Amino acid sequence: MYALVEIAGEQFRVEKDAKIRTQKLAGEYGTSVSFDRVLLVNNGSQVVVGQPLVAGAKVEGTIVDQDRDAKVLVFKKKRRKGYRKCNGHRQHKTVVRIDNIVG
Repeated sequence: MYALVEIAGEQFRVEKDAKIRTQKLAGEYGTSVSFDRVLLVNNGSQVVVGQPLVAGAKVEGTIVDQDRDAKVLVFKKKRRKGYRKCNGHRQHKTVVRIDNIVG
């Protein structure tokens, strides 16, 4: 059984006991979260496609970790002017373990 769910503006294909990395969500380690923006549910024999959402379906999960993504370097330069600038950025991420798909 799997589902397509929208979390923080991104779409994920999730299954039971799968772990996904999404944008930072409020909550700490062990906090239970629920996502109700389910776009599709497939239970093996039947596929339910929402228009745009599947009524009554939700995905339940648990926050496993709050960490940061790999560093992205932003380098700016203007030729022949001696201008160089380097900045780094690390985006905050949340790891969620999918516990149950209802619907």
